[in-house]
Amino acid sequence: MSCLKKAASRAGTTLMQKTGQVERTVDHEFAEQEGKYRIMEKECNNLQKDAKTYLDAMRSMASAQTRIGETVQLFYTADRTSEGAMAGHAYKSAVDELDASVGHELDAPFRATVLEPVGKLNNYFSAINAAIDKRNHKLIDYDAARSKVRKLVEKPSDDTTKLPKAQAEHDEAREIYDILNDQLTSELPMLVDLRIPYLDPSFEAMVRCQLHFAEQGYEKLANVQRYFSDSVRDDYANGQLDVQVENVLAEMKELSIYGV
Repeated sequence: MSCLKKAASRAGTTLMQKTGQVERTVDHEFAEQEGKYRIMEKECNNLQKDAKTYLDAMRSMASAQTRIGETVQLFYTADRTSEGAMAGHAYKSAVDELDASVGHELDAPFRATVLEPVGKLNNYFSAINAAIDKRNHKLIDYDAARSKVRKLVEKPSDDTTKLPKAQAEHDEAREIYDILNDQLTSELPMLVDLRIPYLDPSFEAMVRCQLHFAEQGYEKLANVQRYFSDSVRDDYANGQLDVQVENVLAEMKELSIYGV
């Protein structure tokens, strides 16, 4: 039977099952294992998507810091000796180094240890889904063959060869279905259990990559902080910096160009 005829026959059987003309086989054990597998498939795809989003966000953040650094440095083009100027130039240098480090110290390791392993796992799902689809197709064939035998038993045909032929087709369809169903029912739980040992190394690598990048950022930006006065932190804590900002804004409002 051609693929087109098989598809048409299965579509007809499915339609008759919906209308109650053909009994549908329900395997609760397989349904349970498939449900667990589908949850794993969905979460692994989400993991790959979210991990990629994280890496893109880190690159975007590093680029944004660099642009901020360029703008801050422009404010001090003619001033390289004041505390603010030295802090501005130091910040520009620090974020440039962080932006450069994203490529070789975060991007490449993160891809190799997180994105690529998770991607390989997700690519494996296509073969599993093909096996499940094949099992489902063979189940429809089995249900159709069983229905055909039952009808011939309930209403015998004048052609005595039809029932033995239908029974042989039924037995073959059931054997093929049982083989596929038993294999999936036993191996799907094994696949789901293997997700932990497979993903554990990637999870550890992800944490290490994030920690290393965060430590680098802290170290480089801490070097910028030394250019600020020791009183700045205390002023921030007691609200004095907000007062300074408001005072500067008030001075701006007093300029003749304000409100023109």
